Amino acid sequence: MKYLTKIFLLLDKKDQKNLALLTLFSLFISVIETIGISAIMPFINIAINFDNIHSNNFNQRAFDFFSFEKDINFAIAFGFLLLGFYFFRGVVTILFSYILVHFSEYLYSQTTKKLFKNYLNMPYFIFANKNSSYLTKTIITESALLSKVINSALLLMSEVFLVICLYTVMMFVNWKITIFFTIVLAIILLFLTQIISKRVKLVGAKREEFQSQYYEIINKLFGNFKQIKLQDINRLEATHKEFSISVKEYAKAAATGGFLSAFPRLFIETIGFTLIVSLLIGLLYSSQSSIAHILPTLGLFAMALYRLLPSVNRIVTGFNAILFHHKCIDIIHEELGTIQEYSGNDSISFKKNIELTNLNFYYDDKKILNSINLTIDKGQKIAFIGESGSGKSTLVDIIIGLHKLTQGEMRVDGVLVEEANLQNWRSQIGYIPQQVYLFDGTISENVCFGREFDEDLLVKVLDQANILEFLQKKQGIETLVGEDGIQLSGGQKQRIAIARALYGQPEVLVLDEATSALDDETEKKIMDEIYKISKDKTLIIIAHRLSTIKGCDNTYTLKNGILESL
Repeated sequence: MKYLTKIFLLLDKKDQKNLALLTLFSLFISVIETIGISAIMPFINIAINFDNIHSNNFNQRAFDFFSFEKDINFAIAFGFLLLGFYFFRGVVTILFSYILVHFSEYLYSQTTKKLFKNYLNMPYFIFANKNSSYLTKTIITESALLSKVINSALLLMSEVFLVICLYTVMMFVNWKITIFFTIVLAIILLFLTQIISKRVKLVGAKREEFQSQYYEIINKLFGNFKQIKLQDINRLEATHKEFSISVKEYAKAAATGGFLSAFPRLFIETIGFTLIVSLLIGLLYSSQSSIAHILPTLGLFAMALYRLLPSVNRIVTGFNAILFHHKCIDIIHEELGTIQEYSGNDSISFKKNIELTNLNFYYDDKKILNSINLTIDKGQKIAFIGESGSGKSTLVDIIIGLHKLTQGEMRVDGVLVEEANLQNWRSQIGYIPQQVYLFDGTISENVCFGREFDEDLLVKVLDQANILEFLQKKQGIETLVGEDGIQLSGGQKQRIAIARALYGQPEVLVLDEATSALDDETEKKIMDEIYKISKDKTLIIIAHRLSTIKGCDNTYTLKNGILESL
């Protein structure tokens, strides 16, 4: 019940309303199914003895109202009416199945979109502490499993309604036989839910654990393929063994889950048909004669059980599916509850300076930056240096709007940078990281990076980044870079990153140790190009090498969270 409540809370109001309507539709289906089964008994009664037409008040009224002349005509008409009803039932059931499948897949797409939007709006400091393979698995796999769980939950409710309706009819026809069947089926359900279902839940938790592991191993492999290839044979075998164990354990959990899901159907069918045959034997023994006189009742119970057994199986299977995939509900519920940031697009103009006043920043109760006061003038070139972990990147992340201030304030041309104008300020930043990620596509796609295509601007920034001449010897802006820029050298990747940053026509260029992985000669060339490009722009550099910052107007050092000018 807890998980059904969580599922309901994951839906918005519109989807909750649709879910409620589907639940009512499933109740309607249950009533129709019950009527279809209940109608068998009176038809068999009439078919085996026409006298039952006239001995039953309802049948006699119908016979007289429609002016039937012969009993056989009434019986045949009753049969055709039953056929028409079954056709109607089939159409309605198919429609329900169609709507149910489309609703669950619609919810999958909605959940995926919600998760993706949540991750886009996630504060940077939270994202930095997340595992990318975990986020990928949540969006792709766990969302799909949630759709499966919702489908199972809806089917479960539908079958519960049907079981209640069928039991009501069976109790009305013969309460003694019904009570006997109820006790037997209750014992079966108790066994399946208390023993099998608990095992399913444990196996489901293992499924999620081992699937997370092999997602992470794959992510590490593809992200560090060159380093993996250069390792010795023992490490390669260890990597393969680690992956093999995770996949083996996942497959084992999935196989166990699959078997445990199929077990209830086989078990219930065996017990159900055993009950029917046992009932017939018992009736024959007690009467010591033919049981034709109770054939209609037996027919009803046979039909009811024939429909009831699959329903009980679907209830158990649906319940087990929810338990097996219950972790996806917890994961998505947690991920959709992740802290979100609001970043408005109110205009903020940068014509004069950036001012940081009494800036303090804490991370997990540890003070990273201490009383920072700094003014950066428009067009100024400044650098931050210091030991690793001294807070250089944190300070720059605050300046470019990725981290929220703990204390103090930041103003641009006297205007406070806050949630209302945060996205507008971020859009004025051109960021060049140390590790450049280029996706498998063309130069054009990688530089534009989803922004509106402007060929003139694209050619201009590629020329500014001093890589246009190289590209013209290949396929120009349609040159393929390969995944993570594998077709390019380190210097060429860095130039693409510069072009990408310039394409947004930023007011501020930020180099986050962008050339630290390059050799001295390549670094000097790129830095000369950057200083030339940023002539009319504000340039902020994070660096280890002093050679990188020779062209800067001011250099600052950070030590123990304190900023000092060199």
